[in-house]
Amino acid sequence: MAQANSTRAKGQSVKNKFIESFGYSIPKAFSTSKWLLSIMIPVSFGVLLLNYTGVLAYVSGYLTPAFELMGLPGESAFVLLTSIFTNIYTAIAVISSLELEGRVVTILAAMCLVSHAFVIETAVLKKTGSSVIRMILLRLVSSFALGLFLNWILPAESLHTQSGGIVLQESFQIMFIVWLKSSLLLSVKVIILISLLMILQRILEVFGVIKWLSRMLAPLQLIMGLPHSTSFSWIVANTLGLSYGSAIMIEQVDKGKMTKPEADLLNHHIAVSHSQLEDPLLFAAIGVPLFWLIIPRFLLGVIVVWLHRFELWLRNSVNSF
Repeated sequence: MAQANSTRAKGQSVKNKFIESFGYSIPKAFSTSKWLLSIMIPVSFGVLLLNYTGVLAYVSGYLTPAFELMGLPGESAFVLLTSIFTNIYTAIAVISSLELEGRVVTILAAMCLVSHAFVIETAVLKKTGSSVIRMILLRLVSSFALGLFLNWILPAESLHTQSGGIVLQESFQIMFIVWLKSSLLLSVKVIILISLLMILQRILEVFGVIKWLSRMLAPLQLIMGLPHSTSFSWIVANTLGLSYGSAIMIEQVDKGKMTKPEADLLNHHIAVSHSQLEDPLLFAAIGVPLFWLIIPRFLLGVIVVWLHRFELWLRNSVNSF
């Protein structure tokens, strides 16, 4: 009888933990979703206007010389600009509309994976403790450094991708309808995903799984130069990305699971290397090898963190005199 009561009590305890996780997470998920969408939707509409009026194409013309240094044609600038102001999906759509050889697409894809969705993702990085200007400069410089490196190391015309002809400019009405549909779908996706993620994060926390993950990743975190407190947020950023994973990363800082200096150190890594699943797979669908999309970004993220740690050490050394 005592054993049966104990089992029943444990079952009730587990049930209560699940109920508590739902009740705790839903309001926070709604608040974060509202914040994200308040940035995403106006920015995407602004890009729609810039694209329709030809402003993006005009600006990209001035960037042509810089892109030629990386062995890229002038229209590549338009691809990166589109990526910076929107997302990977849009960048792939633009790439697919151009006649580009595989080597060019590989370099562009790697650059876009570092430099995309600047407005929303920089807002997330700022909210977790990093400087807006620093994060933007870090991602831009890292993107071009990666492009130069790949241009140097990749053999000419060795890779092949699927690309089509140039797409003609559509009417504003058609563009607006497409934008409206995608924005509605995005809103639903953001609300559902963030709610599920917040609930999952709370469940993992109350059952002690997060602590276990932190211990398991401790050796890798040491190599990357990151404190163990950042391990769960690192997993989230690399599996879900900065936008969808923002709720969990912000929660980790707000609850003191990561200090802002620790989060800033993590941000130096994930600003360069994040979303290592979905985004590379999208480019892989058009024939880009996953190796060049994952490994160089990860290694660059590690280098960036150790350079930042050296910078912090220098500052402390100077201030101590």
